Amino acid sequence: MHAAAFSALGLDWTYELLDVERRELGATLERLRAPDVGGANVTIPHKQAVMEHLQTIADDALRARAVNTIVNEDGRLAGYNTDIAAIRASVEQVGVQPQGANVVIFGAGGAARATAQALPGAHLTFVCRHPDEADVPGRIVAWSDPLVASLARSADLLVNATPLGRRDEMPLRPAALPQRGAVIDLVYVTGGTPLVRKARSLGLRTADGWGILLSQGAVAFELWTGKSAPLEAMRQTLQP
Repeated sequence: MHAAAFSALGLDWTYELLDVERRELGATLERLRAPDVGGANVTIPHKQAVMEHLQTIADDALRARAVNTIVNEDGRLAGYNTDIAAIRASVEQVGVQPQGANVVIFGAGGAARATAQALPGAHLTFVCRHPDEADVPGRIVAWSDPLVASLARSADLLVNATPLGRRDEMPLRPAALPQRGAVIDLVYVTGGTPLVRKARSLGLRTADGWGILLSQGAVAFELWTGKSAPLEAMRQTLQP
């Protein structure tokens, strides 16, 4: 996606994969200060750990306690969370007004906290496997709690912020899908996740991880380059 964007704008940039162990994180981030490095993306499991190595962090990324984009600003590393803007765009796409909305979020990690930042004024319920360990801004319910099904059915918006869905799996039973609400799945797989496919078959408004991937990538591109992202060139590389 980013290689296509650089090519579309004639930029002599490359986007490379760095497979980094936790013990190598500090040394790797030091390398990002080099003059010929524009920045980086960060994925699990390092979205929180990188924060201690950065000089500045955007306020919403601080609140989410997760950074997924780093920008090299003349040798100083600045952290951002572009997932927040991307999720906010998906919320608008499915027609949900956050203020006062009842939102059920599956997960309690960095993606779930980013989702919370994209929903100011919403009533948030987080469904997770280990409620005692969760540190999120809202109500916390155990995955095994029978209350989960009724909460999900009555939700204005249900968000899957877990990795469930990469295979033939869903974070909840089909009968527990919102009756009139919308569904957003942060996971992206060709043809849509089982959750998104089932929600669509029931006539619910949906947004999937492909749109979020594109949106967060576009924001990151603009942070690195200072140029408007060539969305069509980026979108074409993501066609399932």
